[in-house]
Amino acid sequence: MTTSTRPFVGTYVVDAAHSSVEFAVRHMGVSLFRARFEDLSARLVAGDAQVRLEGSAPVESVSIRSPREFRDHVVHGADFFDAGNHPEIAVVADDVALHADGTATVRAELTIRGTTRPVTATGTYHAPIEGLGGQRRGALELTATVDRRDWGLDWQAPLPAGGDALGNEVQLSAHLELVEEA
Repeated sequence: MTTSTRPFVGTYVVDAAHSSVEFAVRHMGVSLFRARFEDLSARLVAGDAQVRLEGSAPVESVSIRSPREFRDHVVHGADFFDAGNHPEIAVVADDVALHADGTATVRAELTIRGTTRPVTATGTYHAPIEGLGGQRRGALELTATVDRRDWGLDWQAPLPAGGDALGNEVQLSAHLELVEEA
């Protein structure tokens, strides 16, 4: 069993230029469709007894390689993220375990389309170091798999030969470079 340690002390904010939050879902039963959030914010607060992580991304910041009309009317539309009524995706984690072996377990509440559900992400962390310019920087690299239907993302179309156009299992990944707040 690993033990928790305190590699982060204080408050850290995401360096959005050096971070990414992405999702991937099976498309037409044959490939993984990937998209990323271009605009995101996150904050990690490490106190004596607890590490808290919270973040958000505007739905409009989903970046996909497809015609703009598809993104604006389908992905942002009522069948998927419903950006008009739910413009932001948010995560709050009060249970962040950073283990001595460099692994991390984050139990969080993820809100999509106004629905909040628990999710557990696992991965690794990199303890803060002094970067160029003297700022302390660390990182979290996390993944989780969720069922999109748990958040009301239940659009589906059957394929002519059987199967579904869109997978239900969604892979989430976050690569967060965190900078100590001055």
